[in-house]
Amino acid sequence: MRIGVLTGGGDCPGLNAVIRAVVRKAEGQFGDEVIGFYDAWDGVMEGRSVRLDTAHVRGILPRGGTILGTRRGGPFDSPGGVDRVRATMSAERLDALVVIGGNGSLTVASMLADDHGLPVVGVPKTIDNDVVGTDATFGFQTAVQIATDAIDRLHTTAESHDRVMVVEVMGRDTGWIAMQAGIAGGATAIVVPEVPFDIDELAAIVTRRHARGRYASVVVVAEGARPKPGTLSLPKRDNDHYGNEKLGDLSHVIGSELSKRTGYESRVVQLGHIQRGGTPTSYDRVLATRFGLGVVDLVHERAWGKMVALRCGQIVSESMSVTRGKTRFIDRELFDDVAASFFG
Repeated sequence: MRIGVLTGGGDCPGLNAVIRAVVRKAEGQFGDEVIGFYDAWDGVMEGRSVRLDTAHVRGILPRGGTILGTRRGGPFDSPGGVDRVRATMSAERLDALVVIGGNGSLTVASMLADDHGLPVVGVPKTIDNDVVGTDATFGFQTAVQIATDAIDRLHTTAESHDRVMVVEVMGRDTGWIAMQAGIAGGATAIVVPEVPFDIDELAAIVTRRHARGRYASVVVVAEGARPKPGTLSLPKRDNDHYGNEKLGDLSHVIGSELSKRTGYESRVVQLGHIQRGGTPTSYDRVLATRFGLGVVDLVHERAWGKMVALRCGQIVSESMSVTRGKTRFIDRELFDDVAASFFG
């Protein structure tokens, strides 16, 4: 078989591990040929590809990013995009296309398979851990570890200066990274999109901590968090090219308001793209490898419209259609238990 592969959406640690596993299993066990497409769907629509063999993927397991490059957007954003995808797959004599991506890329892949009859399968990825249908995505644990390491370091400088450190992490509309890193790093409070916050309650938590003689506070804020209606005004946000709201200003607002309400000096740290770059953890390398091996099986089973997923420690298949317009949110029971036990 001839198998195409692309990486779509934002990059995350572990993408190269998937590509490596796909090539090694497809070529080594089945004698398949693997064709990689540059820059996600752009490469497919424009016919920009490279033959991937064992030599191409040698040494990429620990490397962050993706050797194929990635972009946002897809064939449904471009006139005649679906026909161009179909034409390229025909010209390349592809028997299947493996799409490695998050909610957006998997939604596109699902539509191509289910609505347009193309032989497409998927691999879920994102540091946000918000893909429905799988217990976890690779890249998430690496992002959590990076954020936890930063929180550990910020505790010491905060204690030295009796400051409030506000740490903003990624996650878009979910608080997975904030919750996990905040728990692991012993945060004073964690602010997530799933639970609208009250700035006065947050200030009270910080004040009570300092009153007990704890001369530092670290507040972890997910970039997509929202205040309770009427409790805090946020500046108007612009949208990006794809209509998504631009995030990244909330932590500065919270830091400033905490200083006003508590009298303690605050500092804001936005970890940003540091969370997406660099070497994946061993956990993410293993999960990405398992996903890569599993998706080759889906190809040979001709399970079009399916994706690999992690469920109770096992790699299973799941319909990509479950990702359409849906988001996997944090475990509220865990968050509420942590908040009741540790915040304030």
